[in-house]
Amino acid sequence: MRATCLCGGIQIEITGKLGPVVYCHCSRCRKASGTAFAANADVRRRYWAWISGQELIQEFESSPAVFRAFCQNCGSPIYSRREAAPDSLRLRLGFLDQDPGRRLLAHFWVGSMAPWFQISDDLPQFEFGPAEHAQELEARIRPR
Repeated sequence: MRATCLCGGIQIEITGKLGPVVYCHCSRCRKASGTAFAANADVRRRYWAWISGQELIQEFESSPAVFRAFCQNCGSPIYSRREAAPDSLRLRLGFLDQDPGRRLLAHFWVGSMAPWFQISDDLPQFEFGPAEHAQELEARIRPR
């Protein structure tokens, strides 16, 4: 799977499967994306290959030990990373040039979603993030 930023300066290839696709409605994701929510999926670093533009990455520490990366030329959001999870990156799905082959699992952080946005699908909605709803998610990701 290939991905490029708006100006084309950053190009990557993902060689493995993405983690679950989620919509994050937290205020930080809204501000970083400029939209009502961010569409994200985790990808293991071993599946992430730089084709070009690694020198164009600019990171911003949006909260302690959480970094958001974007293209310093065009501003496209690329990924976020957490120091507590050094082996994975949270990919911004708008960065992808192709269908990721996965569909949305759920909406997270709906307790802080934009007041002007209304969720109109039937997917599960969680007040907080994945860590706070781990047991519920486990059943959805790995049905018994």
